Amino acid sequence: MQRIMLTPGTLLEMAESRAFRWLKGGVGMLRDFAYPDADGGPRRPRVGLALSGGFARGIAHIGVLKVLQEQHIPIDCISGTSVGALIGAAYAAGTSLEEMERQGALTIFTDFGRWKFSRLGLASNQKLDEFLARFTKCTTFEELKIPLAVAATELGAGKTRYFTSGDLRLAIRASCAYPGLFVPLEIEGSLLVDGFVTDPLPVEGARLLGADVVIGVYLSTVSDQTIPTNVIDVLGRTFTIVQQASEQHWRRLANVVIEPNVATFAWDGFSKTPEMIAAGETATRAALPAIRRAISAGRHASI
Repeated sequence: MQRIMLTPGTLLEMAESRAFRWLKGGVGMLRDFAYPDADGGPRRPRVGLALSGGFARGIAHIGVLKVLQEQHIPIDCISGTSVGALIGAAYAAGTSLEEMERQGALTIFTDFGRWKFSRLGLASNQKLDEFLARFTKCTTFEELKIPLAVAATELGAGKTRYFTSGDLRLAIRASCAYPGLFVPLEIEGSLLVDGFVTDPLPVEGARLLGADVVIGVYLSTVSDQTIPTNVIDVLGRTFTIVQQASEQHWRRLANVVIEPNVATFAWDGFSKTPEMIAAGETATRAALPAIRRAISAGRHASI
């Protein structure tokens, strides 16, 4: 076995070498901050997009993505809850927005749900595996082109669990397991339901992926002009009211929050795809000044 002898001179040289590497790394970070990138512009922060749930109303996320793409707003990572996780996964996989819009208009409940009465829920969302396959062949997070975090709620612990690696399909099914409607999903000994229960807007998921600036898209289901007409509406309205207590938290964590006006659309109103996409576009165009300020100056922005 070869033995390495450390003399006082050697130790001094090693200490000086470590100090030099540390100083060099610090200078490099300062240079990156102070000097332009190769394209001549200032070094920008890492931008994350956090997408909330909302059943069919989630189609508005496509309108948001359309405007961000059109305006060349960078998206370095995505986090999603429920339908936000589904839309986020499709976009992160490279699915075109045109294809997402086409599929959205054709969607009906039985494409992703199957009535299966049990003590834990009224339906199974196992068909989401097939539904996701319409958008992408990716089955793992590692295959995605953009990093993605999927939020689900651990019923036992009462906390959010973020999935960032492994089986993409299982994570999305867990995130979309709307309590009371879909049967919870068991993963690694934990019973999981829809991420919106503990994380209505998964800003922390984007931060987990390294986002410096987070653009949140929140789809409110509360409208003063409509009354619940079915059990899903009742559940949705109830959860939204309860979640208002945590609203201040996620609003504080996000740099910008976009809120498309979709509250009047039905939870299964997929036939209104063009109108919901338009709502997403309108809200995003209004938020563009705040988004640009947040990216260029790194300041907290709100609309």
